[in-house]
Amino acid sequence: MMLIDFSDNLWGGIAYAIFVGVLLGVFYFAGLWWTVRRLGFSHYIAPLFLFSMLFRISVVMVSFYVFLGNDWRTLLLGLLGFFVLRLFATGLIRLKDNPVVIAPVLSMKDQRSSSGER
Repeated sequence: MMLIDFSDNLWGGIAYAIFVGVLLGVFYFAGLWWTVRRLGFSHYIAPLFLFSMLFRISVVMVSFYVFLGNDWRTLLLGLLGFFVLRLFATGLIRLKDNPVVIAPVLSMKDQRSSSGER
């Protein structure tokens, strides 16, 4: 099953598969970024992380099947787009002057132990 059939247009199919992979990468890594940002403020850390992970993986896996079908070449191109976005996202985070990266917030217990108080 494939939502759009590009069997007669090679370059259109290649561009479509890579574009879908990049969009799914944006969804997955934006969801991961949102989850990590929320973990510091949540009382239910494990369920938040678990359900977020299961939701992101489920949406990406189903979307790969629905939008790219069951042809291994289109799936591989979609995976290529996904990993290109992953490389871009990790490179963006590694920048030292990146305003998106925020230093971790220390809890009161960590702040007291680092200042030497007991």
